[in-house]
Amino acid sequence: MKVAIVTGGTSGMGEATVKELTRRGWQVAAMARSKTDEAFQGDVGDDADCRRVAKAVLERWGRIDALVNNAGTTKFVDHKNLDGLSAEDFQAIFRVNLVGPFQMIRACQGALKESRGSVVNISSVAHLLGTGSSIAYAASKAALNTMSFSLARALGPEIRVNIVSPGYVRTPWQVAAQGEQGSLDAERRYAERAPLKSAACAEDVAEAVAWLVEGARSVTGEIIYIDGGMHIASPR
Repeated sequence: MKVAIVTGGTSGMGEATVKELTRRGWQVAAMARSKTDEAFQGDVGDDADCRRVAKAVLERWGRIDALVNNAGTTKFVDHKNLDGLSAEDFQAIFRVNLVGPFQMIRACQGALKESRGSVVNISSVAHLLGTGSSIAYAASKAALNTMSFSLARALGPEIRVNIVSPGYVRTPWQVAAQGEQGSLDAERRYAERAPLKSAACAEDVAEAVAWLVEGARSVTGEIIYIDGGMHIASPR
């Protein structure tokens, strides 16, 4: 029996990852800020919550083999609107997107070392292109990747740390922010630029995560782009 924790595990890419790992026979603890019957409630930005959830998972299943840091937040602000982001906005975004994964990894470190497990951090192609919902969001994902490289070096050989970097994925998060039609339009514009002329779906991201935690035994410190090739698209 293998056990995984997926943060932000009740919606979008996190929910798809929970379903994919469950389908493969894993016991999966979905962690979410909101209280539900299916999830371990906790805020990744709160270190006490991270430690409490890790402890609860160990008490229930006795081990942790994988940690998927999927929980994220943003503020939708046009990149030209520098006055649209405050210091508090940056701090709130980095608290969840950067400090949260660090705290979850620290809380699970002992169990992951014992199982020779792995961590997958969900980033974004925005880290490379400086695109996405806001400058603060793109910067937080770049910082997450740099931290992942540091941790891959520091936690090896027992723990592998890798990154999945999606492009545009139309999730409930995107629909809530942009509306149904707005999210469809954003997906269409994205697909027009991507070399594969398509955007990924949540299930594509989940399959990449599953490969990294199950089969990529010699892979650490790697970025897997699930973006239709957007990271190599010709600039306009």
